[in-house]
Amino acid sequence: MTRKLLSIEDLSDYLGIPKGTLYQWRSKGYGPDGIRMGKYVRYRQEDVDAWIEQQGAA
Repeated sequence: MTRKLLSIEDLSDYLGIPKGTLYQWRSKGYGPDGIRMGKYVRYRQEDVDAWIEQQGAA
């Protein structure tokens, strides 16, 4: 089953975090791994979920 890739807007809604914060995190190498597709960045749901799990382990 193919899962939809999340846009920055989708990720912002999912995490409840402003897009500006997500852009700052990305520029600092923090946050879930994103995939650059041309001028866009997309996120795999499983990468986001794994990142969330890692935050609880810290």
